[in-house]
Amino acid sequence: MILPALKSGGYEYEKQVHVGSRIGGRRHMVDVIAHKNSKKYLISLKWQQVGGTAEQKVPFEVICLLQAVIDNGVVYEKAYLVLGGSGWSLRNFYTSGGLKKYLEYAEKVDVINLEDFVARANKSLL
Repeated sequence: MILPALKSGGYEYEKQVHVGSRIGGRRHMVDVIAHKNSKKYLISLKWQQVGGTAEQKVPFEVICLLQAVIDNGVVYEKAYLVLGGSGWSLRNFYTSGGLKKYLEYAEKVDVINLEDFVARANKSLL
């Protein structure tokens, strides 16, 4: 759903791109980099079909995306962490900015549900 929405919104994209190192030194691969009008956006996709540990990984992913944007600020405009699937018990907490109390990321990383991201991408509003 993500790639057709980006295309519909006039974005070009690359899949599975190395954007540096995560905290701790491991390679940081993002699922998609979208670009349009000389602006680039990092997009990380997380799917949770049933309850599990993916929810606990969301704050770490936000931190890693924030690091990638800050360290490469002239390259990336913003990052999106897209949460899809029906197994998220904390999806509303994350997508409503629940982490903002603990992390300063709001201007650089949007945590968003799949449907809202597709709508933004289709309308060219990243």
